[in-house]
Amino acid sequence: MQGISMRGQVLSSRLGLLLTLSLVGIVFTSVVILVGVWTRLVDAGLGCPDWPGCYGRLVVPDAERAMAHSPDAPLESFKAWVEMIHRYIASALGLLVIALLVAGAGLRKRRGYPWGVSLTLLVVILLQGAFGAFTVTLKLWPQVVTMHLLGGLAVLLLFLWLHLRLRRFAAGDTGEQPRRRLTPLWGLAMLLLLLQLALGGWVSSNYAGIACQGFPTCNGQWWPEMDWSEGFHLTQTVGPNYLHGQLHADARVAIHQGHRIGALLLGLALVALAIRHWHEARLRPWLGGLVGIYGIQLGLGIANVLMWLPLWLALLHTAGAVALVLCLALAVWHWREPALENNTIRRDKEWAHV
Repeated sequence: MQGISMRGQVLSSRLGLLLTLSLVGIVFTSVVILVGVWTRLVDAGLGCPDWPGCYGRLVVPDAERAMAHSPDAPLESFKAWVEMIHRYIASALGLLVIALLVAGAGLRKRRGYPWGVSLTLLVVILLQGAFGAFTVTLKLWPQVVTMHLLGGLAVLLLFLWLHLRLRRFAAGDTGEQPRRRLTPLWGLAMLLLLLQLALGGWVSSNYAGIACQGFPTCNGQWWPEMDWSEGFHLTQTVGPNYLHGQLHADARVAIHQGHRIGALLLGLALVALAIRHWHEARLRPWLGGLVGIYGIQLGLGIANVLMWLPLWLALLHTAGAVALVLCLALAVWHWREPALENNTIRRDKEWAHV
């Protein structure tokens, strides 16, 4: 009996570690996303002209060594350090994913353990590293920058999903209980949020944040001159330096207006979702949170336009997007997953016989 008890304690301790690491991953990924956005907003995306080092070194060198390495890219020490700090913490996030895999390897054969989510997380974080390299080597090509942002949000969602799955695994769920399918309205809300996040990344990567002055009109007009074909030309030439953008004014106005239209459609979908499912007590906090966060995001977006995109306000807008993603994911989770009667970690004896 003592051996069974010790075995159960070891397993419970390991599960507690996994729960902690996955929760840390959610917070840490949010920080990495915000630091990445900060890096772009201070024009430090090309602070180091190479990857993974900076002027061939793991730390920012002095101006003389930087000149010897890349004479066509003069060192701006502040921007280089901003870029390298982003790389350091992104690398630390990758190590956290590996730690989760190692810690959970002994549980991978147990029924209900989310080993597949852990492996998917590793694959996505590796792809994120590749997109980080392409962001530099392709000189801030908007397509890559936008995909890099979406990839960061995908990592965030995977950490959240892993944490939620681990909590159910700890509570005794083997994954065999029936789950509700997503209705078309849920699918529409998810799709519109994804499109709006992509549009936000496209606005940022093409420097269209203040292409429209004023609100609700744009440059004094309800429907100004716009070049939609050029603004959403996804096969732009690879090669130019896209720092500060390459598009003309009408194309940037089209991108900005597209983001505004997307925000309106997303808001309608979220309100419809809240009205449709408000009677469900489990969903009510998350649906209310969705509508509330959306309202704050709308206010932050308007303020960014009226105040000419100050750094702190742009960061808050990104933080709002992260909060919106997390809240919708939690709403989807509580819609799909059946409630568990026992939400406590299995006792030692129960663990020993799994």
